[in-house]
Amino acid sequence: MTIQSLGVGSGLALDDLVQQLITAERKPKEDRLNASEEQIEAEISGLGQIKSKLSDFKDTVDDLRSDNGINGREPTITNPSEDDDVLSAEASNSALRGSYEISVEQLAAGSRITTDAGAFTSSSDPVLTSGTGSLSFDVGGADSFTVDVTAGMSLTALREKINGADDNFGVTANIIDTGTGAGPRLVFSSSETGEGNDLVITNDTGVAELDRLSTTGGTASISAANIESAKNAIAYIDGIEVQSTSNEFENTIQNVSFDVNEVSPKDSVGDFLTTKLDIGFDKEGLDKKIRDFVDNYNALIDEIGTLTSYGESELEDDGALAGDSLLRGIQSGLASIVSGSVSNSALGNLFQVGIEVDSDGKLEVGTTDFGLGSGEDRLEDALEDNFDEIAKLFTDKDEGIATRMFEFAKEYTSFSGLISLRERAAKDNRDEILDQRETLELRMLSFEQTLRDKYLNLDQTVARLNQTGSALLASL
Repeated sequence: MTIQSLGVGSGLALDDLVQQLITAERKPKEDRLNASEEQIEAEISGLGQIKSKLSDFKDTVDDLRSDNGINGREPTITNPSEDDDVLSAEASNSALRGSYEISVEQLAAGSRITTDAGAFTSSSDPVLTSGTGSLSFDVGGADSFTVDVTAGMSLTALREKINGADDNFGVTANIIDTGTGAGPRLVFSSSETGEGNDLVITNDTGVAELDRLSTTGGTASISAANIESAKNAIAYIDGIEVQSTSNEFENTIQNVSFDVNEVSPKDSVGDFLTTKLDIGFDKEGLDKKIRDFVDNYNALIDEIGTLTSYGESELEDDGALAGDSLLRGIQSGLASIVSGSVSNSALGNLFQVGIEVDSDGKLEVGTTDFGLGSGEDRLEDALEDNFDEIAKLFTDKDEGIATRMFEFAKEYTSFSGLISLRERAAKDNRDEILDQRETLELRMLSFEQTLRDKYLNLDQTVARLNQTGSALLASL
């Protein structure tokens, strides 16, 4: 649109006057839109902050409500000396407290078979000078594989073929070069441990030269003296012998498993020294989880306090959601949960584990003695005397504190939750402000055109009057 220059004919500052009138018309409406937009942006930002903080808290209580280890047992192992590593242990949450003296007499082992001395003169000599044959490796009929042997195959090549067999279930072949008349000796080791899991090597084709590598049949088969049978692990628990086909003793002590790592050392008279295994409650771990819960709850309350606070003076800004009823509802709902009771736990409520609500609505492990001991005392007593009941207090599927807090937080943070609904409404209001700005711009263009048309007529009238006056003065 063409805007004509004003004041040229009259010499008056009409263009400045038009700009001042436009500014006077625009400013109150623009200020009102700016204030509304600033308030809406602050609301959207504040809602985003509290939603993020509440989502983080929801994830925290979700971990807590589903934490199977919250009532975990802690095995404590005391070896005969710091240099010993006799065993390691794990205990399920249902394990009973107890103390055990354990000694390890023997580790589980697989079969070990060594070819006879003098069976071979060199690792490069052929195992089979002519024809073909095969060797089968078997453990208890459950696992087996076969290796084909061809003429000219050396002892070294046979070793590699055994170790690289696709269906090898755990047999390892190694060559020990004695450097003596005994010559090289091929050693077979099986990973299958436990009595009865003996490795058997069979010369399938009956070629006499392969008897040197077989444990069954043939006059030249490996002698019994060079065959070590698979063994069980043997341990003693409080003097009672226990055995396992592997080095893991699972549920030998009810709900406890332990792995034996080495044979126990002996004392000066040759008796095995014992390792002490104590099964107790993981009080330190649960204590930390409780204090972390308190800290995470308080961080959420602090965020709510910051967003809803009013400035204490004109120099301090109000929080982005000062006095907002939605956040007051969140804080009130959380307070109701932490002060509520859990009937399925003998402890009943958080006060019994030392957690109290202070004057700011935050949680603390209290230090004040109300005749029942301080919060620290009550927490210590609960960890010692009601360990499993603490888990119920937080994780009970119907009334648990963490369970209820998770469901409460989800009501606000889900896509259809209350905060999300408020966010979408605020964003709609922001879009409406943008529409109002566009409308204002159109109105101001129309208003400017009206002013310019009006003052153009004035400019032209004054110009004509000036011309008439000048003509009259010239004629006089």
